[in-house]
Amino acid sequence: MPASLNRAVQYAHQNQNHFLNDLKKLVMIPSVSTDPEHKSDMLQAAEYLANELRSLGVSQVQLFPTQGHPIVFGNLSSARDNVPTVLIYGHYDVQPPDPLDLWQSLPFTPEQRGDHLYARGASDMKGQIIASLKAIESIVKTGEMPVNVKFLFEGEEEIGSPNLDSFIEDHKALLACQVVLNPDSGMIAPDVPTIIYALRGLAYFELRVYGPAHDLHSGVFGGVVYNPAQALSLLVAGMHDHQGRVTLPGFYDRVRPLAPEERDEFARLPLDEDYFLKQTGATELWGEAGFTPAERVGARPTLDVNGLYSGFTGKGSKTVIPAWAMGKISMRLVPDQDPQEVQQQLLRYLEEHPLPGIRWELTAMAGGPACITDRTSGYTQALARALETVWGKPPLFKREGGSIPVVASMQQLLGVDSVLTGFGLPDDNIHAPNERLHLPTWFMGIDSLVHFFFNLQENKDE
Repeated sequence: MPASLNRAVQYAHQNQNHFLNDLKKLVMIPSVSTDPEHKSDMLQAAEYLANELRSLGVSQVQLFPTQGHPIVFGNLSSARDNVPTVLIYGHYDVQPPDPLDLWQSLPFTPEQRGDHLYARGASDMKGQIIASLKAIESIVKTGEMPVNVKFLFEGEEEIGSPNLDSFIEDHKALLACQVVLNPDSGMIAPDVPTIIYALRGLAYFELRVYGPAHDLHSGVFGGVVYNPAQALSLLVAGMHDHQGRVTLPGFYDRVRPLAPEERDEFARLPLDEDYFLKQTGATELWGEAGFTPAERVGARPTLDVNGLYSGFTGKGSKTVIPAWAMGKISMRLVPDQDPQEVQQQLLRYLEEHPLPGIRWELTAMAGGPACITDRTSGYTQALARALETVWGKPPLFKREGGSIPVVASMQQLLGVDSVLTGFGLPDDNIHAPNERLHLPTWFMGIDSLVHFFFNLQENKDE
C-alpha cells in the first residue's frame, strides 16, 4: 500500500468518532423538501454542506438558488496533472418523518443503539454524503488529492428533482467531468459489497374512470348502470395475464433480453425466494413466469397499481354507486423502453377495452428512462478493486429495481456515466419510521472510497 494511501486510511480509522459526530449534526437538521415550513431548514442543511466543503479546502463553493431549494457546488483541484475529474452527486433533502408515533426515538435527534444510528436521513442519503466527504477529508488532511473532485448536492431529490435538469443544462462547463460518483444506492448485506450498474426507469400515471353524472343509490340504480369502481377494477386486473406478463400492446417490444453471462451474474446474487419472502412478509411470491425473483426486480419491466380510490371509504356503510374511480399506476422500465411510448401503449390498451357507459382520462404524472452502464469501465473497476480490498471479496454486480433519475440526466446532458455505490442496507427503513444506518458497514464504506479515489489515478489516460 502506498504511503499516502496508508496515511489516509489510518486517519479514517482514527477519526471515526469525529466522522460520526459530523453526521449527527447533519441529520439533526430537518431538511424535509416537500414541506414549505422547512424552507429555512433546507437552507441550513445546504449551508452546512458548503461549510464542510470549505473546511476541506474546496474552492468555488457556491449555493446556487433555484425555484425551489438551493444547489451546493464545489470544486477541489488536484495538484497533479492529467488526472480524471469525478463529480460527486448527493441530495441533502429527506422524506417527512410521519407517522411520528411509530418512531422509537425522535426522527431528528440521532440516537445510537448498538451498531446502528437511528435518524431520518441517516441512510438516505446524508450518511452517504458524509461518507464521501470524510473519505476526501482523510486524504487531504494527510496528503494530496490524487484526482480532481467536483461536488453537486441538491435539495429536491425526494420531490422529483424539478430544477436539477435545467441546472445541469445551464452549467455543463462547470460540471464537466469524466465520471460521476453517486452513492445513493446500497449493499445487499453487510458482508456483500455491491455495485449497481443499471437502474430501471419510471412511467407514472393517474387513471380516472367516469360513469353516471353523480353518485347513485345502489338499491335504486344497481344493475342498470356500469359501476366505475368495478370498471376500474376490471381494467387494472386485465393489465396482467395469468403468467404475470403485462398485457399492454407492444409493452415488451423494446425490452432487451438478458445475456447468458448476465443471468449467471444474477444467479450469484443472494436474492432467492426466501430473501424476498423475509424482506416483504409475503406468504408467496408472484411475478413474470420464466424469470427468477432477482431478474424480475432488476431486469424486467413491471406494472403496479399504487393506489385506488372510489366511492364511500368511511366507517360504517353507505350504499352508493360512485360516479367515478381513480387509480395510480406505475411502470418500472428497463433499458430501451421509452416512457412516452409506454404511455401510448397504455392508451391503446384502454381504447381496446371499452366498457358501456364508461369514459376515462389518463394523466402522465412522472417519467424517466432506465439506464445501464459498462461494468468493465476503468472507473467501475476502480471501485470494484476498492471494495474488494476493504471487504476481502469481490463485489457483486446488481441491477437495481428502483429509479435514480439523475443518473440518466448525467448520461444525457453531460455525456458521462455514473458509478453507483452506497453503504445503506435493505433493512435501513429508508422513507419509513426508524430509519437507521449500520455503522460498521458505513465506516468500511469510507475506507473503500479512500481506496477508490487513489485507484482512479490509474484511469488518467481514459
